[in-house]
Amino acid sequence: LVQLQESGGATVQAGGSLRLTCLGSHAPHCMAWLRQIPGRERGAVATIHTSGGPTYSSDDIKGRFTISRDNDRNSMYLQMNSLKPEDSAMYFCAAKWFGPCSVKTNKDGYQYWGKGTQVTVAS
Repeated sequence: LVQLQESGGATVQAGGSLRLTCLGSHAPHCMAWLRQIPGRERGAVATIHTSGGPTYSSDDIKGRFTISRDNDRNSMYLQMNSLKPEDSAMYFCAAKWFGPCSVKTNKDGYQYWGKGTQVTVAS
């Protein structure tokens, strides 16, 4: 069993930055950040494999967010810059040991989930 815990969510002004952290009891090969707003499907933001090779959900996200991981610390991070109100969501950390690791991975394919951390971007 892998336990994941997110932290770092907060309320910030548009244009600000936040760094989310996902601390795990282990560090599965594929780790991901997904986000969800009420009434919408949970969608991928970025993924990263043990060997690197991050993927991002869009060019806009890729230009503002950076996903990284520290395998020695069983941790994953999401540095978010130039935040926009539309980035407001609950952000979840997810992970799995095997299979493809990209933003195209169906959310149901992740074995382990954190409880989420709320990011609110005020305009």
